[in-house]
Amino acid sequence: MAWLVDLIREFGFGIVFLNVLIEQLGAPIPAYPVLVITGALEGASMGRLAMLIVIAVVAALIADVIWYRAGKVYGGAVLGRICRISLSPDACIRQTESVYGRWGPKSLLIAKFVPGFASIASALAGTVGTPLSTFVLFDTLGALIWVGSAVFLGSLFSSTVQDLLDVLSALGKWGLLLVLFVFVVFLLRKWWQRTRTLRSLKMPRLSVHELAGMNAHGVFPTVIDVRDVSQYQRGRIPRAQSWKSISRQSSLPHEPLMPQEQHAHGLVVYCDCPHEISAARLAKQLQRAGFTNVRPLVGGLEAWRAAGFEVEADAAVNEPGNAVESQGPLIP
Repeated sequence: MAWLVDLIREFGFGIVFLNVLIEQLGAPIPAYPVLVITGALEGASMGRLAMLIVIAVVAALIADVIWYRAGKVYGGAVLGRICRISLSPDACIRQTESVYGRWGPKSLLIAKFVPGFASIASALAGTVGTPLSTFVLFDTLGALIWVGSAVFLGSLFSSTVQDLLDVLSALGKWGLLLVLFVFVVFLLRKWWQRTRTLRSLKMPRLSVHELAGMNAHGVFPTVIDVRDVSQYQRGRIPRAQSWKSISRQSSLPHEPLMPQEQHAHGLVVYCDCPHEISAARLAKQLQRAGFTNVRPLVGGLEAWRAAGFEVEADAAVNEPGNAVESQGPLIP
């Protein structure tokens, strides 16, 4: 274990840069503890602490700008890609869309304190057309707050951190095994939460071709979009209703959908999440509320778009630079 501590002492800045960059790109490798430890080791020198903060902020900004550009170029498709490498897909797109839709770029100030939020928020900023200068400003401030808090804690408790490192060094290989054990437990816990979530949401689903076929034969189920209103306005399946708008009409979110008889052809719920997690969650809630024919749409909006079917958008947001292109003929 002593060699690992010596490695951190000698190459701490490089390790911090790579760790922050990799974490902000989406890998489940926490950088905050490394920032705290490095801050403790460099606590005696204000110049070294300042350099540490700059290096970590630059690493975070590089990763976030990559996601911003990806969101700007590829739109909603990139959001699903991020969640596929996340260990917490259930807390992925829908929550981020809700927070970003409410607070806009200001949400980037606290994004890095929420696991899985930073990458999605960066990509979402590009998707919704947040100006690059605005994004960089708030993202840099957010990175400064995140990195600065870790470095401050490290320097504040430098003696405690140093004592802990000394104990781990004294334990030798057992100290290293202990660190590895804690990290493995962390990953396994996240993996188990993900697996349990997916198992709990198993239910019959509807494909986009099945939905299109129903529409072609004059059968129109009630289609519900669970995404944030801003995303709904920018592009949606034709005739889809926004769940956010529906649920605000009453103290009971599902009450505006009553009576159930008005949905003779059932309810179809879609999102942009891997495994249709947000859609399946809502479908389960509606089933508990008494709706019997509710199915999530496999692949959500991106699958519908990829199949060549048209995507509607509000005229107010369907302007040059924000247009949502039609992908094919509208299903009658």
